[in-house]
Amino acid sequence: MLRMDPELVDRRVRSGLRRCRNLVWASLCCAVGCLGWNVAAEAADNLACIMKPYMEVSIGAPVEGMIQTVHVERGDWVSKGQAIVTLEASVEKATVALAKAKAEAEATIKSTQAKMAFSARKLERATDLYQSNSIAKHELDEAQTEKVLAETAHLEATEKKHIDELEWHRVTAALNLRTIYSPLSGVVVDRLLSPGELAGKTPILKLAQINPLRIEVFAPLSLLGKLTPGMKADVRPEGNASTTYQAHVTVVNRVVDSASGTFGVRLEMPNLNNTLPAGLACTVKFHTTH
Repeated sequence: MLRMDPELVDRRVRSGLRRCRNLVWASLCCAVGCLGWNVAAEAADNLACIMKPYMEVSIGAPVEGMIQTVHVERGDWVSKGQAIVTLEASVEKATVALAKAKAEAEATIKSTQAKMAFSARKLERATDLYQSNSIAKHELDEAQTEKVLAETAHLEATEKKHIDELEWHRVTAALNLRTIYSPLSGVVVDRLLSPGELAGKTPILKLAQINPLRIEVFAPLSLLGKLTPGMKADVRPEGNASTTYQAHVTVVNRVVDSASGTFGVRLEMPNLNNTLPAGLACTVKFHTTH
């Protein structure tokens, strides 16, 4: 009977066990990796989200005053630059009219121009007479002084006219503050004050821009590092699951909520013609790649 060396047998057994163990670990790692990709892929599908306005603005008055007219109502559409509120401005209008009259006044300018022309002619005559020894030196000095004074008066009148024009622009700007214009194109969410009330610190209107829409999502930790700005996604609004809208990721929050095990993601979605209202619940599917 052939007898084998016990040490050789032991080495072969240990080698076989190591190979089996390595094969088992490789199989487990492959299975876990595939499971991880499947979990990530499934996690990217049908995440709950909410459609919010791109921007919400509370409209107040830059100056205190009584509201004369509110040109829009709740639910109305407004365009950027549209007049939406007018404050009472009778005093400001009168101030503008007075400042305009002063700025456009020409009498002083024309008077000083005439005096300059006269003093120039007078000095010319005085110079000729002095050269012919017909007048004394002090009379020539008087003519020269009158010319300088006339030029100074004209310069003063010109500067005053410029200051009057600046004052006119200032009071016109103050008058323009009595009319409030929409800073965006959107919808009137609410009207908080009415004509006759005093505008001050309290907002008068609330506006919302809903084109584009902001999509807010809380994604699971399995997607952390897999979602990046610019990534595309499909959004399905609540009650209209058959229609899909295209959106793209704009913000990925790098701070995780430990309590829920999620992190925030924001998307931006075009809303042409404002067809979709803000505030709807939705689901989102990210276009992740393996």
